[in-house]
Amino acid sequence: MGRLIAIEGIDGSGKQTLTRRVADRWSQAGARIVTLGFPRYGVDVHADLVRDALYGRLGDLADSVYGPAVLFALDRRAAADEIRGALAEADLVLLDRYVSSNAAYGAARQGAPDVPSDFPDWVRELEIDRFGVPVPTHQILLAPPVTVAADRARRRSVQADDRALDSFESDGGLQARVDRMYRRLADQSYLCPWTVLTGDEAELPEALTP
Repeated sequence: MGRLIAIEGIDGSGKQTLTRRVADRWSQAGARIVTLGFPRYGVDVHADLVRDALYGRLGDLADSVYGPAVLFALDRRAAADEIRGALAEADLVLLDRYVSSNAAYGAARQGAPDVPSDFPDWVRELEIDRFGVPVPTHQILLAPPVTVAADRARRRSVQADDRALDSFESDGGLQARVDRMYRRLADQSYLCPWTVLTGDEAELPEALTP
């Protein structure tokens, strides 16, 4: 049984870059690694529906906190068997976003961490208890300064014709609250232990080494 590690962080925090770096490191060491990113746009209908909502193509659905969260959760539910199969065959299954992204974004949309929110508990009950998605072994939070992450996200949107910022990505106040909510989840060891990286680390953390 392999390790299941999720990389979390706000838009532009460097999740894809770290995923590629870890995949290269494990492959060079002769280890078996599987990578998967959420939401699975173009793969799962629930992910495509929430993308349409975030670009204003489904009326007021994006105004709801729980509606998009359920669609994100259904995307992971649909991928649960694939994840379990990968864990049975690989040494590491590395996920670019997972359950905690739903908890952090939904809670932040409700105003957390500045106001109390039981949204992370609701997400855990829905995705882990009810849908039965695999629990991660460890989670990595990428936490560079919010302004740095925002600049990266804007540059990416300009360079890629199909990567315009959605309503979550373009909301700077939301991104700042999500960052603080992620840090709170890490402090609480939400779902499992976490490692927080600021981007200045020269070496990969122990959890990500083969």
